[in-house]
Amino acid sequence: MASQLVHLAEVERLSPACIRILGGNPGKFQLQGTNTYLVGTGPRRLLIDTGEGKPSWQSALKRVLDEEKAIVQFALLTHWHPDHTQGVPQLLQLVPDAAVYKCAPGPGQLNIVDGQVFEVDGATLTAVHTPGHTTDHMAFVLKEEDALFTGDNVLGHGTAVFEDLGIYLLSLAKMEKLVSGRAYPGHGPVLPEARAKIAEYISHRHQRELQVIETLGYAKDTSPASGDAGTNSTWTPMELVKVIYRDVPEELHIPASYGVIQVLKKLLAEGKVVYDQGDRWRLKERPNL
Repeated sequence: MASQLVHLAEVERLSPACIRILGGNPGKFQLQGTNTYLVGTGPRRLLIDTGEGKPSWQSALKRVLDEEKAIVQFALLTHWHPDHTQGVPQLLQLVPDAAVYKCAPGPGQLNIVDGQVFEVDGATLTAVHTPGHTTDHMAFVLKEEDALFTGDNVLGHGTAVFEDLGIYLLSLAKMEKLVSGRAYPGHGPVLPEARAKIAEYISHRHQRELQVIETLGYAKDTSPASGDAGTNSTWTPMELVKVIYRDVPEELHIPASYGVIQVLKKLLAEGKVVYDQGDRWRLKERPNL
């Protein structure tokens, strides 16, 4: 995975009002590391996410604040995952008076609500509740650039994981209409056209859903499950993965199965599939007309 990723500098100015500071935590799921963003142009700035508290991130943030002659007035956390929130203590060591905001806040944090506006010199951010990746997930519109901080709902490389596919797709549809400019993701490089990337994400998820439906409806006597030929019409999530992701390395099949399970849960809620004992799934039979 790492060899496929473009190099990102530890600190990079992405626009007159946005500086990206990497969290210093590269990995399979964090890509080049968690992106944190210092936003604004004046002596008081906004910070989006805090990484997971790596010393290199704290040092880089201190260096940037010193160079910019600025402090962090507001820290906005996109969601609860540790690689976005565990750097809060390190931030407060540098800027004890920084106000930390989060949807469903923890101790010492302030709440973010949908539509809330945060403003500093050169930057106006509007919070948008976009659950799916997590229930508390927030995206932020940067008015001055017609740009979107997408958190982990949309990444700069690959696709995102989610807790609830139906809710996630509703959030993507909402996000697609928010801006016409670029996207600043929670991981990976800047996306030049937010709307196009979000549309691509939506299309990808619908394609996966169709693949699950088509595979469930595949000739009953050729299902890979054990059992007598011609009698087995049910599939486990992993059996579906082995067909749908047959060109993907086997070590990625388990994470892929999580997405397949989410598709099955969505189809179950829509009355399109049936869940049988033994973690087996089948298409719901249509009544004869």
